[in-house]
Amino acid sequence: MEGYGPQPQSESQAPNGMAWIPGATTVGVVCQDGIILAAEKRVSYGYFISSKGGKKVFKLTDQIGAACAGLVSDMQVLVRDVEANANLFNMDVGRRISVRAAAKLMSNILFNRRMAPLITQTIVGGLDEAGPSLWVLDVLGSVLPDDYAVVGSGTEIAIGVLEDGYNKKMKVAEAKELVTRAIKSAISRDAMSGDGIDFLIITKDGVTEETIKF
Repeated sequence: MEGYGPQPQSESQAPNGMAWIPGATTVGVVCQDGIILAAEKRVSYGYFISSKGGKKVFKLTDQIGAACAGLVSDMQVLVRDVEANANLFNMDVGRRISVRAAAKLMSNILFNRRMAPLITQTIVGGLDEAGPSLWVLDVLGSVLPDDYAVVGSGTEIAIGVLEDGYNKKMKVAEAKELVTRAIKSAISRDAMSGDGIDFLIITKDGVTEETIKF
């Protein structure tokens, strides 16, 4: 009878009742001369580490990038869709898509998928005629501007480090040190984050990708 005996477990729940939520620590920061997007490299599912070399930071255009936390497959689907539409915009209109428009495009894609959502929190950042800007999106496409942001399971730890050390007049080099410290702090306490950091650094000279492993 219903209500008696062991009940079937949901596929989305661990044996102790906790949801199987993919972990991550993903950071975005606006600098005086650019944008830094970064994420650690561990891909986990519940208590299992499925990869130590995952990529959660993506180049969308020559001046825009995205950093995600969630299911890597959903990140890849979302990024490919936005990248393709940004290239179509460039060909149709004859100019680069703005950071705000790219974030809104991603927001529309996420909202249109709300009945079968892409399980990813995303930070979109880049440079355009208005200068550097950063936008944060949730699973359903809410889009909010910010100077710095963290998403993923390590958010509570990393955001404290950023709030203590962030200054809007920071240069990229100084901001990179702060982001590294924030992610390392999260890794030290969050078992679902670890194994290195991927950086996407966006300046007027273009996009640079760097990796630190530890």
